[in-house]
Amino acid sequence: MACAMSGLLLSGLPLACAGMVLILAKVFLLKTAIPWASIGVITAAAAVVPLIEETFFRGLLLGILLRDLRALTATFLTSFLFAIVHFLKAPGRTSELVTWYSGFKSIAHSFGQFADPIMVLAAFSTLLLIGWILADARLRTRSLWMPIGLHSGWIFVSGIVGKMTKRPEILPWLGRNLLIGLIPLGLALVSWALMFVWLRYEDRENA
Repeated sequence: MACAMSGLLLSGLPLACAGMVLILAKVFLLKTAIPWASIGVITAAAAVVPLIEETFFRGLLLGILLRDLRALTATFLTSFLFAIVHFLKAPGRTSELVTWYSGFKSIAHSFGQFADPIMVLAAFSTLLLIGWILADARLRTRSLWMPIGLHSGWIFVSGIVGKMTKRPEILPWLGRNLLIGLIPLGLALVSWALMFVWLRYEDRENA
């Protein structure tokens, strides 16, 4: 459980700092009213969605693939499927309510985004990297708690910033939220680096 809290901070803090910088720079504009109901939904999603998705992707699927494939291949396939499932999202008006099966049901909606190659590359690259980081966390810790925490931090902070601000799309730097674009890609790499440092520190402490 401590690993989950560590993961939440490792993914959430870089994203929150970037959000604050973008707000102070007036790239993101704060809304006049705080959508408390939406914040409650996001908090619930950040608690439930990672449990479900990490159990499936990094628990069941990655575990099955590791029986017959090398770790690198299994990690890539798991991350690729994770990115595909989350990339094929429904239009905004149909995905306002986030549930544990949102990633799966969204596959059936909205292929219009493929007309914009820059958005496709920005979104898919970030999702693929996030999936890879989550799989790497699972392999390094031999537990689902670290990926659950990382996943939760990304959902919570990006969701809160998304609901509290008005944001322009400035691709390839930023897409419709804090998980699309080169800046989010860099932030994910920062979280990955912080995870390396944290796990190395933990290993020294437990030695």
